[in-house]
Amino acid sequence: MKPYLAEFIGTLLLVLLGDGVCCNVSLEKSGFKGGGAVHILIGWGMAVMVPAFTFGAMSGAHFNPAVTIGAAVRGGIEWGLVPGYIIAQMLGGFCGAAILMVLYSDHIKATDSDATIRGCFCCAPSIRNTVTNFLAEFVATFVLVFTLASIPGDAGASGVSWVLVYGVIVACGASFGGLTGYAMNAARDSAPRFAYQLLGPNKGNKDPDWAYGWIPAVAPICGAVVASLLWMAVFA
Repeated sequence: MKPYLAEFIGTLLLVLLGDGVCCNVSLEKSGFKGGGAVHILIGWGMAVMVPAFTFGAMSGAHFNPAVTIGAAVRGGIEWGLVPGYIIAQMLGGFCGAAILMVLYSDHIKATDSDATIRGCFCCAPSIRNTVTNFLAEFVATFVLVFTLASIPGDAGASGVSWVLVYGVIVACGASFGGLTGYAMNAARDSAPRFAYQLLGPNKGNKDPDWAYGWIPAVAPICGAVVASLLWMAVFA
């Protein structure tokens, strides 16, 4: 059960710290409101690195269904472990978002825009176009999974790998974040989106936007599979 527990707590921390950055810079009356894109990039990079450093040796620090499925395609994890990993990740993402709703409850009350509140917990495209939005999440996750698979094994023993993970996350955000918010992860988008739907406030126009929400769930998995197949063709 330890790998599943690691994936649950690690994903909870990832969402708690990552979506916490979004709450901090977006919600009314936050002391860091208006922190901007650089604040978000640095915060999200750290949000992935911190739990990865903590739980990497225990579970591989996936915290992402797309990463788990990509690893299974490459033979890095048994397929029998995949459902448990994904369930743990999704539960962790939901619980992380729920905790933030408590911590930022006063700031959520002070924020009139449902879209702003939703945007703290899940992603949305800057320009809604199903094809290009799907491709944005596909390409971002392709880069994520291909580069993570290429980190040398000895880097993990020294702890350098987690710094490299930070670099990958920040690089993806810097290049693709303005398109769709670079979710790359159903546990980071779909699970908090459920939390927003079930626990978030209704200020007159509450909409979890599942018309778009399927893209951050499906496109990353497709990108991860293609990245893993190409990685095997090049390096295996």
